[in-house]
Amino acid sequence: MKYPSIIIFGILFSVAQHSTAQCDSLTDYCMRYLSSDFISDGQTYKALLTGDEVAEFNTTLFKGTTYRIAACSGSSDNTLIFKIVDQDKNILFSNVDFSTSPYWEFMVENTMPVTIETMLDNNKSDSGCATIVIGFQK
Repeated sequence: MKYPSIIIFGILFSVAQHSTAQCDSLTDYCMRYLSSDFISDGQTYKALLTGDEVAEFNTTLFKGTTYRIAACSGSSDNTLIFKIVDQDKNILFSNVDFSTSPYWEFMVENTMPVTIETMLDNNKSDSGCATIVIGFQK
């Protein structure tokens, strides 16, 4: 009975590694939106999504800083919906209002914790990896 469990674990581990590798390859694709004017915050926010799943990424934005947030899923633009909400769940930005643009550039007037919520545009994809990169202006 131990061997079937080991085989199943091996298969699941292999699938998980393949999914992670797909997400990793999207980081470079997404980084192209951080032009030479922006420096990455050094993190990549990733989640594997299916159907109507929503991934949430928490970060803090600092007063007086100009940011660019880029969101990618797959090798084509406009497949990932993202919005930025404050602690009270007020929507600060939604790319749905801008033809699901793959990035947004903005400056914050006050330091604040925010949540970036991502989901797939189900009209374009039913599963994929959500990848977010955040850069700040030099």
